[in-house]
Amino acid sequence: MLNRREFLQKALFSAGLLSVSDAFAEGMVERNEAIKISILHTNDVHSHIEPFSADHKMYAGRGGVQNRFNLIQEVRKENKNTLLFDCGDIFQGTPYFNKYGGELELKLMSKMGYDASTLGNHDFDNGMNGFLAVKKHAKFPFICSNYDFNDTILKNKTLPFKIFNKGGIKVGVFGLGIQLDGLVDKKLYGNTIYLDPIKKANEYSRILRKTYQCDLVICLSHLGYSYDENKVSDSILAIKTSGIDLILGGHTHTFLEKAQEFTNLEGGKVLVNQVGWAGLNLGRIDYYFTKGQKKKVNFQSGRASFVEIK
Repeated sequence: MLNRREFLQKALFSAGLLSVSDAFAEGMVERNEAIKISILHTNDVHSHIEPFSADHKMYAGRGGVQNRFNLIQEVRKENKNTLLFDCGDIFQGTPYFNKYGGELELKLMSKMGYDASTLGNHDFDNGMNGFLAVKKHAKFPFICSNYDFNDTILKNKTLPFKIFNKGGIKVGVFGLGIQLDGLVDKKLYGNTIYLDPIKKANEYSRILRKTYQCDLVICLSHLGYSYDENKVSDSILAIKTSGIDLILGGHTHTFLEKAQEFTNLEGGKVLVNQVGWAGLNLGRIDYYFTKGQKKKVNFQSGRASFVEIK
């Protein structure tokens, strides 16, 4: 059996799973001249603190906070320019949430060094009062760009966007939540106003790209990967917006074999990824930049975009 380091290396560098741009392949840019930004992500962990039981029919022994943290630390040792995000539905799913109301989940995420999260529909399960009561344990911001909380107790408790600087590269991040009406009891989200996610995505990607000159723009989404009906999803968001480089998704518990590539309104490429649920996988996307320029030299996709946690 592979140890975690061997598994990580195998997952990242198996033949045919590393996507390399023409510039990189032709040797125009050497790897040691590039700045690598590693993006790690989770979604829909749903209060799964411990690994699945050894006799579980599908996920025997997989997952668990400690195993995830071990993998995160290995990536950070390899690359100090690493960011870690969650795409919502942190809460609900095991007795840990019933007992601690989300406090334990946020404390553990803080210990793991999450840089930001967006809100999922289940993060309202104890109402806004319940969320606010445990939010103090999160040593990271919640980024929500299409929920208007101005007439609620969450006013000024979340951010519309945040910019991270890693190795001189500016990474702009915004977050989108799903329509709560019809999905969440009204009394749990109160006077929260849902704003059009496509309009807000275009607005904040433009702000991050043009006003703040971000080199990489990421959306933390809890819209869902795709639907049969004509409903806003990450797949639709990717093609109806511009300026976004990467959409990290949640809500539909989609296990993508590799990050999917779409073409946006301006003909640019957008990657979309989602890594299932319950903390079973840790997503990873690597970007390479030269001399702080916006140009992407290389990105890893395929199975390099996730690592099974076991």
